[in-house]
Amino acid sequence: MKKKGWQRYHTIWAMLFLGWFVSYIDRTATGPVITWMIDNKVSFLSNVPNPHGLGGLIGSLFFAGFMMNQYPGGSIGDKFGHRTVVVLSIVWAGITTLFTGFITGLILFVLLRVLLGLGEGVFYSNDRSYIVYHSPKEKVGLGMGVVITGLSVGLTVATLGVPLLLNAMEPVMGKEAWRSPFIILGVITLIASLLIYKYMKPLTASVQKMNAESPAVKEVYGSAFLLMLKYAAVFVVIIMGIYFAALKMGLSDISIAFILVCLCPLFIVFLYKTRKSEIRPVLANKNLIFLYVSFIPVIWHLWLYGYWSVSIVKDFGGGALVAAALVASFNGIAGIVGFPIGGKISDMVAGTENGRRNVLAVMTALLTVSIFIFAAYVMTGHNNPVIMSIILFVSGLFFFALQPVSHALNAEIAPENNRGAAFGMFNFISEIGAVLSPVVSGVLRDSTGSWGAPLLLDGVLLAASCILVLCVNRGVSTQMSLTVEK
Repeated sequence: MKKKGWQRYHTIWAMLFLGWFVSYIDRTATGPVITWMIDNKVSFLSNVPNPHGLGGLIGSLFFAGFMMNQYPGGSIGDKFGHRTVVVLSIVWAGITTLFTGFITGLILFVLLRVLLGLGEGVFYSNDRSYIVYHSPKEKVGLGMGVVITGLSVGLTVATLGVPLLLNAMEPVMGKEAWRSPFIILGVITLIASLLIYKYMKPLTASVQKMNAESPAVKEVYGSAFLLMLKYAAVFVVIIMGIYFAALKMGLSDISIAFILVCLCPLFIVFLYKTRKSEIRPVLANKNLIFLYVSFIPVIWHLWLYGYWSVSIVKDFGGGALVAAALVASFNGIAGIVGFPIGGKISDMVAGTENGRRNVLAVMTALLTVSIFIFAAYVMTGHNNPVIMSIILFVSGLFFFALQPVSHALNAEIAPENNRGAAFGMFNFISEIGAVLSPVVSGVLRDSTGSWGAPLLLDGVLLAASCILVLCVNRGVSTQMSLTVEK
């Protein structure tokens, strides 16, 4: 008999929701802050010829760190416990965000954004894996959708709230107001980490039934933290080394981003040579490869809008900073509805032939159409805020709904003992889109004087994603083999 009412897995979902929420506020805040700094000619963005390109590069450097720690994060979670890594990730994010509000100069700002990316990069693969272990098998897709709604809420709060906070703090702090979001959000994130540590625990009875070495219940904080530090030290040296070398050589912002992307295949080759038995299961399946690559345009889209949506709406006549943020926020608000619906639909079609694959393809196609509709509307001189808000909301519904479908499909295809690594590889490869999107889009904006070209490129990439999804051939899915908390 199924238990009714609030269950332990609901508490776990709530805490992971909180983790997504604070993570996305911390990373999304950079976009509105950069836009405000460009508009007000503040600090290191006051006298640069290509401010959107530089602002985008800052975002790309964050995502370089984020990308590089995807696979290590899953691997660390598989060894020392998924809950362990989730908690450490949120603490790390809170500290680096808080420190960003107190530093001076471009170099330290970039360094702390890279460190934030490295800390948050380990969250995703462990969050997804923890849901799989501690949710009823018939509710895995729904759980993934509900939890990742925190992304949408965090994205919306940062998109709308950060400009309001900047306007409120400007009379008090003047041109130093850009610091206030990082200080406040850093404190909020640290408080969230304490709540997650205290409440995101499985039932004692369930723990006793599980293998003590299972990443579902294992907790080894010291070793996990030291390994995170080792990876972070190596990746900081590599990423910042590339940044400094590129500056000395006079390379463009977009060239730096493409060099950073080259780290992805190089790191995969390194892992394959040094950890072949561990990594082969998540690279040998062609369906997983198609799924990994298909998500690159999805993440590109996320961070075109997540980083530049306020600037896009503002440039196309959507009003001042706060008014533009209000219109742009409708895209993020859609996730509150889209994520759970996508997860629920994913569970409903799980037993049919290529069920999740087909739903994912349809949602991706509808998203592509909505992107071109929005581009056509604003590029032809229309700027009614109500119509822009409606288009962005509908587009957001498809965008957010497809994500838990893709995540559940990834969990379904991946070997059970390598799910953390599979989710890490999934996000590692897909984050190529995040590394390139802010800077490529920003450079296109600076060179063309309009956000039209970035919007059209976004639509083309999502069309390619739809084709890649159709290449996945799962057949009739079987129920995932899970260790589930009753």
